[in-house]
Amino acid sequence: MPELKQLDAGHASAILAFELANRAYFAASVSDRGDDFYERFQDRHSAMLAEQEAGECAYYVLVDENGGILGRFNLYDLEDGTAHLGYRVAQHVAGRGVATATVRELCRLAATRHRLRTLRAAASHANVASRRVLAKAGFVPVGPADPADLGGKPGTWFQRDLASVPD
Repeated sequence: MPELKQLDAGHASAILAFELANRAYFAASVSDRGDDFYERFQDRHSAMLAEQEAGECAYYVLVDENGGILGRFNLYDLEDGTAHLGYRVAQHVAGRGVATATVRELCRLAATRHRLRTLRAAASHANVASRRVLAKAGFVPVGPADPADLGGKPGTWFQRDLASVPD
């Protein structure tokens, strides 16, 4: 059974493998991160751990039984009870409810572990799957997203009030 775990130093190689294996799949719906991201991944991973330690972000990975990464789920820009949500799942589990179930679980953790009251997420108009995940997880559209927030693509901001999330 997959398990949602908070990011730690030991996840680096599995995350890099996940990102490389799914690079073309991700680039079809979100902007590609560029070669520098992959070449300097260890530095970026260390920076993420420092941001998490400072309480600025909370990074999670969905890990399969063999230690492989099925998805990444991030809470970033934590401030005043609010955070932004970002996520991506491996192509081989897409369309199976994995993202929806994990976003719901992350909403629970955001409310209980991180004491957040509101989550926001942006999705491009073209990313129908992500928009569907957000709707199924209780997010509602709250306005247009600046294309700069979505790699130059038009989209929508979604928001979820966490007051009703069960413990």
